[in-house]
Amino acid sequence: MTFKTGDIINGFKLLEIKEIKELRSNSLLFEHVNTGARLLKLENDDDNKVFSIAFRTPPYDDTGLPHILEHSVLCGSRKFPSKEPFVELIKGSLNTFLNAMTFSDKTMYPIASKNKKDFFNLMDVYLDAVLYPNIHSDEKIMQQEGWHYELDDKDGEIIIKGVVYNEMKGAFSNPVRKLYSDMESALYPDTAYAHESGGDPEAIPELTLEEFRAFHKKYYHPTNSYIYLYGDGNTEEELKFIQENYLKDFNKIDIDSRIEFQKPFETPKNINAVYGISADDDKTDKSFLSMGFTAGNSSDVEFVQAFEILKHMLLDTPAAPLKKALIKSGICKDVMGIADTNILQPFMAIIAKYTDESKKDEFENIIFNTLKELSEKGIDPELVESSVNIHEFRLREAEFGYPKGLVYNIMALTTWLYDESPVLQLNFEPAIEKIRNEMTNGYFERFIKENLLTNNHRVSVVLKPYPGLLTEKEREMNEKLKSFKEGLSDSELQEIIDITQALKKKQQTPDSPEVLETIPMLAKEDISRNAEKYPIKKLEDIKGEFYFSDLFTNGISYLNLLFDTRHVEQALLEYIPLVCNLLGKISTRKNNYGSLSNAINKNTGGIIFKVKNYVDNKGNDVYNPYIMAKGKSISHMSSSMVRLMTEIVVDSTFEDKDRILQVVREAKSRMEMNIMNNGHVFAKTRLFSYFSEEGAYDEITTGIHYYHFLKDIEEKIEKDFESVKNNLNKVVNDIFTLSNLKAGFTGDENDLNNTREGYEYLISALSEKECESEKCHTNKYSLIRKEKNEGLTISGQVQYVAMGNDFRRFGFDYTGQMEVMKTIVGLDYLWNQVRVLGGAYGAFIRLTRHGDFFLGSYRDPNLLKTVEAYKGIAKYLKGFKATEREMLKYIIGSISNLDRHKNPAEKGEDALENLIRGITDESTQKIREEVLSVKEDQIREFAVLFEKALEEEMVAVVGSEDKIKKENKVFDNTVKVI
Repeated sequence: MTFKTGDIINGFKLLEIKEIKELRSNSLLFEHVNTGARLLKLENDDDNKVFSIAFRTPPYDDTGLPHILEHSVLCGSRKFPSKEPFVELIKGSLNTFLNAMTFSDKTMYPIASKNKKDFFNLMDVYLDAVLYPNIHSDEKIMQQEGWHYELDDKDGEIIIKGVVYNEMKGAFSNPVRKLYSDMESALYPDTAYAHESGGDPEAIPELTLEEFRAFHKKYYHPTNSYIYLYGDGNTEEELKFIQENYLKDFNKIDIDSRIEFQKPFETPKNINAVYGISADDDKTDKSFLSMGFTAGNSSDVEFVQAFEILKHMLLDTPAAPLKKALIKSGICKDVMGIADTNILQPFMAIIAKYTDESKKDEFENIIFNTLKELSEKGIDPELVESSVNIHEFRLREAEFGYPKGLVYNIMALTTWLYDESPVLQLNFEPAIEKIRNEMTNGYFERFIKENLLTNNHRVSVVLKPYPGLLTEKEREMNEKLKSFKEGLSDSELQEIIDITQALKKKQQTPDSPEVLETIPMLAKEDISRNAEKYPIKKLEDIKGEFYFSDLFTNGISYLNLLFDTRHVEQALLEYIPLVCNLLGKISTRKNNYGSLSNAINKNTGGIIFKVKNYVDNKGNDVYNPYIMAKGKSISHMSSSMVRLMTEIVVDSTFEDKDRILQVVREAKSRMEMNIMNNGHVFAKTRLFSYFSEEGAYDEITTGIHYYHFLKDIEEKIEKDFESVKNNLNKVVNDIFTLSNLKAGFTGDENDLNNTREGYEYLISALSEKECESEKCHTNKYSLIRKEKNEGLTISGQVQYVAMGNDFRRFGFDYTGQMEVMKTIVGLDYLWNQVRVLGGAYGAFIRLTRHGDFFLGSYRDPNLLKTVEAYKGIAKYLKGFKATEREMLKYIIGSISNLDRHKNPAEKGEDALENLIRGITDESTQKIREEVLSVKEDQIREFAVLFEKALEEEMVAVVGSEDKIKKENKVFDNTVKVI
């Protein structure tokens, strides 16, 4: 059907049709006639269809009401009264994305699927969830997802539990997350942004049920909604579904959800705050200094693009002059920038990490002196061009870990939410073109002067360490709860006990078959029986091992260079990831590190180095460790990209002690943030090092072991730089040789031809550089850790509990049936026992083709209780029963996991990995067929695996010092991490 402006299609009036060349899409902007609901459809040929409904949800306090509501509406609704429709969808749909997101001023509910029937099923459940949730009839939902008092008997201790409550305790343990919240609040004191939409753990228990329900009634109405559709779906059908099933039953109402502008400050503000470190930690040089600027308007496309480019230019690249000035001064060990251009008034903040509060004035002087010099004397034109180029590349590639359609949805809301056109930021080419045309005529120099130097709307936040703060807060909370309990009458105590028991009863009672059957589900015939095959072939006309994945990449070339690292002796393994940290950030014989950075950003979409470890599909501790050099560029620039990659691996020099020290400190600082945010990953890596050689290798090169190495090497660089330099040179010479190289290229034939000249240059350079080590042979390492069962303490308030083993030791091989068991254990047993009953934010099981498996929790208030829950899996599996429909649901969910949506670059990389690991198309198809034909009794057979594997009690926990000390009976050793 051809649409024209003014048409009314299924209750929606078409307001505007516009071609968005940048996205190769047509945008259709609608307004629902009866309700005023806004709807944007981006029509294109992408089969990964996206739907979302978003609401403007300005918070008015710090209780995290928008965040708790985001969780809660997905806990049952009018048509789908299951306790967890969200989980049932994960189990039984082919979704490529399924989640919900709370921002500072909006809440989004996005889904994506390639299957048309599945897409409509997901849309149905989500629309019913947000418009007709069960929260108004069931108070237990807010108690579970938000907070509640828990008391099992009158003699017990009252505690506070809740999923969001524990999630935010984990979030606020990270000082950078805390600083971000304080900064935003201080910059916008008279607006909704002054409040923490995610929830401050200290304020969350102030939320009442009445406020909770009233917020939903006020804001979750079609009149306040922003509906989004993307992809190759039939627009008329989609509108008809939304109208006939939902919007026809609503009328327009008055809703004031406006986000107010913050009046500019007349004078800058200063804020002091604290964050917790361990009681016995030295607080020297552990402060954070920051300065944030608010400027412009998110609806000004040119301003937003320039603001983001400037932040990169000043702070995000090794050539960044402001970052260099702060690091060179010696006042801090790391510098980073944060920015938010997705709110009404964008802001940018400069953060100096690991410094002292006494250096605040010097910090601010350096910032203003540097900015003044840049505005008056000019910015290096190469830096300007490189920052504009990398920004434009990322906009065009639009690969941020989400489906493209969702990325564009978030971009659209940047203006749409504030009553401007949703396509302003999507139509970015004119703004970028204007910036390019003017960038050499003082454009960014003027921008600095107008928006930073003369801008009084700024805030300085000093975040100081407070030894023992978290322990002190925990003690205060316990005393407060004790006092609260003492003030309760017997009847009031009994009421809390009754609430606790009622909630647990609900959590432990499974949904009836009739309720579960309300959740829409695909049929078996809707599932493709054939696994997708990723193309890859070895090119014989190119010297060495060169593999080509012929895939359409929209004119972008992706090249992965894999260098075998098995020539490196065991004593120097930690230097392999250190080399990855340094390459591209230190000087070469041709360019200093700043010029090199500019060249990378000017000619490519990025060049990074990382440790990769490919374990043989047959297991038996056979693994293939590499350094991977990843490069991407516009096709016609791919030869220049390969020449730069060659320069980095062949000509990097390790002479600049100060620069190497700077990079090490930055790597250590970023790894600390990663541990605080992703403790489950580090717990898993440590756990695997107890029983597998490949796991031990990963721990040495990517885990907490490597973090401790970075701490040690920082000191060693100061004291014995010559030995560090010699080790780096030795490792580089052992790795970057032609005989160690495998290459994988993803693109089409034209992209490949553009890359050949550069690759021949690389081959020529490497041919002259063979392994120089006297022990230049493939080493066999012995790495499995002798220390096991460790409590790894951090300055946090939650735990990340990992338990696992090698399933091959107990007579099991990786099969499709195991994939289905993983779905069942993860989304039934662990979800209910660890998340719902235990209050953790997340719980999961992961397993590998080569034998490793682990059970993990995320932002978990418990430790021993979670370990005991893991031990209950064997009993659960012994008694496992499922109807034919339930088994089909688990099969669909498992296929969805196998068929995770991948972009062309990921497909090319996976094809190369499969080739190295010996994973054939036939073995992948066999796994799929085993999933599709799994039987109930085959699931029960895995009970013996957990019975035997968990009997050994191999445990690794990253978590709070107090909790690990208190519940230490599962540990042989305690290690202080942060």
